[in-house]
Amino acid sequence: MTKTIPATFQGMLREAGLTLLRRRPTILQINLGKLCNQTCLHCHVGAGPGRKEVMTPEVADRIIAWMQRHRPELVDLTGGAPELCPQFRRLAIAARQTGARALVRCNLTVIFEPGQEDLPEFYRLHGLEVVASLPCYLEENVDKQRGAGVYRKSIEALRRLNAIGYGKRPELVLTLVYNPVGPSIAPEEGPLEDAYRIELHRRFGLEFTRLICITNLPITRFKSYLRQNGQLESYQALLVENFNPSTVDGLMCRDTINVDWQGEVFDCDFNQMLNMPLGGGRRRYLWDLEPETLEGCGIATAGHCFGCTAGKGSSCGGALA
Repeated sequence: MTKTIPATFQGMLREAGLTLLRRRPTILQINLGKLCNQTCLHCHVGAGPGRKEVMTPEVADRIIAWMQRHRPELVDLTGGAPELCPQFRRLAIAARQTGARALVRCNLTVIFEPGQEDLPEFYRLHGLEVVASLPCYLEENVDKQRGAGVYRKSIEALRRLNAIGYGKRPELVLTLVYNPVGPSIAPEEGPLEDAYRIELHRRFGLEFTRLICITNLPITRFKSYLRQNGQLESYQALLVENFNPSTVDGLMCRDTINVDWQGEVFDCDFNQMLNMPLGGGRRRYLWDLEPETLEGCGIATAGHCFGCTAGKGSSCGGALA
């Protein structure tokens, strides 16, 4: 007899005897906007060179004041290409001054944009962790997903980061990010990390700290790509069929406050792109929140959440199980 699969993510949680509630948040993830120098097929933000949504100085001022008051353990700077937002550097410096770890989600090619050539040294000077997108160690796959010429620029960027110690010195963390090129679940990280190490060192002498795998969620641009190729329903079914209850405890939405370029708060960056406010309630801004009041609160969910719980699980920090 075929097992009936619950129609909703919350239904799947109930069937597994699980609830999804917040812990006291320790991570502040800041999306500085949708401006990017790349236009990637898998981008959940729909970012690109023509986007105008970028954080203003006034919003950055209020976020910095909140960080100084509440001192999150980790500040995660993302976008778009976060570095292209004029507020990026002051937010990164302010985060470090509060004592937080700070990481930047870097697409690597941004360092070749006009005025950004000193980015590697800026990262090093302020002790930023670099989480760098490299969806494959093969040129054909990277350029297929991210655009012609991106692979070669990415390799050169990694060379420059290695040259100043990233990926070689323990305090200069260089994490690479793998995304599947097509509609598949991210593989196990360990064997793939080994393959990356062998191939990148053999081909280019490159080193890195670790590899994380992130499954592409069927929203925004990637959803459109799947629909155009007749793969949306089968991909959504694949995610549901591979639901893994052991991933739920580690979901990033349990510990994270996600804030957009206007200061509005969400449970995660994916919910932000789907315009689902924090906890599914009314719209709020970061400066209206006291972190301790979020502990035990519910989290807004929908069908895309199956992407984070499929297989080994997927989060901004990689696998969960």
